[in-house]
Amino acid sequence: MTPAPVTVVGIGADGWPGLAPASRAALRHADVIIGGPRQLGLLPGDCAGERVAWPSPLRPAVPGLLAAHEGRRVCVLASGDPMFFGIGRTLAEIVGEERLDVLPHPSSASYACARLGWALHDTEVVSLVGRPLAALTAALHDGRRLLLLSAGAGTPAEVAALLRERGYGPSPLTVLEQLGGDRERRVEGTADAWPHPPGDPLNVIAVDCRRAPGAPRLPLTPGLPDDAYDHDGQLTKRHVRAVTLATLAPAPGELLWDVGGGSGSIGIEWMRTHPSCRAVSVERDPVRAGRVARNAEALGVPGLRVVTGTAPGALAGLPTPDAVFVGGGLTAPGMLEACWEALPRGGRLVANTVTLESEALLTEWYRRCGGELTRLAVSHATPVGGFTGWRAAMPVTQWAVVRP
Repeated sequence: MTPAPVTVVGIGADGWPGLAPASRAALRHADVIIGGPRQLGLLPGDCAGERVAWPSPLRPAVPGLLAAHEGRRVCVLASGDPMFFGIGRTLAEIVGEERLDVLPHPSSASYACARLGWALHDTEVVSLVGRPLAALTAALHDGRRLLLLSAGAGTPAEVAALLRERGYGPSPLTVLEQLGGDRERRVEGTADAWPHPPGDPLNVIAVDCRRAPGAPRLPLTPGLPDDAYDHDGQLTKRHVRAVTLATLAPAPGELLWDVGGGSGSIGIEWMRTHPSCRAVSVERDPVRAGRVARNAEALGVPGLRVVTGTAPGALAGLPTPDAVFVGGGLTAPGMLEACWEALPRGGRLVANTVTLESEALLTEWYRRCGGELTRLAVSHATPVGGFTGWRAAMPVTQWAVVRP
């Protein structure tokens, strides 16, 4: 027998009066209504179904909660559009898209852009609900407009503090509370002088990004300035890093192993190319591993996973990568073998070295497996007495290959 569908109804701060007739009918006829306490409290008494509040943590409880009401007409309440940073995605992953009947309400982002006169398609939305505040950093670019889905009443002040710390203190902030409801309110200020105490926990924060004079400009393209990183010298330098990332060729949703993380620059810039890109940095030195995590947070990718351990042993049990970068430890027994075997068909492997011993190893693998063997040489203009000359950095040998 085909399981009964699960109806997901989006509801806004305007509550029952703001619902479309189809959404009202679904709620009136439901045997069970599942939602947050605030959402359940918006329903009138003639919605007679059993009301069940989501437990915490929510996601692990979803399969059991739905199974407990199998065979009954189940309606799930969601804030705004259930498929926009909402419970709809979780339900689709757990019960299957074919079992969902989604009845959306305008999202908080739609309401906010309508109030501000901003084009929704030109506005980046960043959710801070259940996510690190540091993730906002990667979205900060002069002139960009952001909508932040707030985690609570204290989030606006936390956002203002982060903007000041990251050099975006002049940015105007607008906090929109209870959008669409009777208690809708708007407060404004700048990050440099945010004057408002905590307000309503149901809020969206609009940021018109303005970079302060002298603040660093950090583009999304690979090759950030070397001084963007805290490092002890173990850092893939800027120009080589840009070439390495271009060779690794990140695409949305892909996973990178950064083996021999050093300061974390390769994994960090891989993740900065797209919000859905993921990376694992493997670093044997605990001090450097801590530095990798701090760099990742400072540069807006706190989701970078840091594994402290010596490869290849530390690679065991990691999720299958789409690409592997080896920046250190090439001559460790079994290192390249482990990385090669971990790759699926079409996976990419890139390895860099500056030593003759590792270069000989890469040359042998190039002979056996093909790919491209490249030598990268970079020189910088430096003073020579009263004149200027070229100072060469150590050349880097790079092997890049796609597993057939």
